[in-house]
Amino acid sequence: MAKTMQYYELHAEACKSFGHPKRLFIIDSLRKKELTVSELARITKMDISNLSQHLNILKEKGLLKPRREGTSVFYSLAHPNIIQAYDLIAEVLTKRIKENQTILGGK
Repeated sequence: MAKTMQYYELHAEACKSFGHPKRLFIIDSLRKKELTVSELARITKMDISNLSQHLNILKEKGLLKPRREGTSVFYSLAHPNIIQAYDLIAEVLTKRIKENQTILGGK
């Protein structure tokens, strides 16, 4: 598949979703199971309006999928590879932290 500039623009937009700590917290919270908005608010300690903004961004970028059941909305990851991407970034970060500690004379 030949990649066009439009492809790279979409890729960059998806990656921007990983660029906010609260959105990363939401993704990490959904790694094992779907959660309601109120459960996510409790876990992340975000107010509902702020949480909803982040959920909408993640949903628009195709990272989350909502499911309505009665008056509750459940969110889950749209694809299991999202956690793989999250974990790969975390692995790189952990390695960088360890390297910096070594350079600075830490453990």
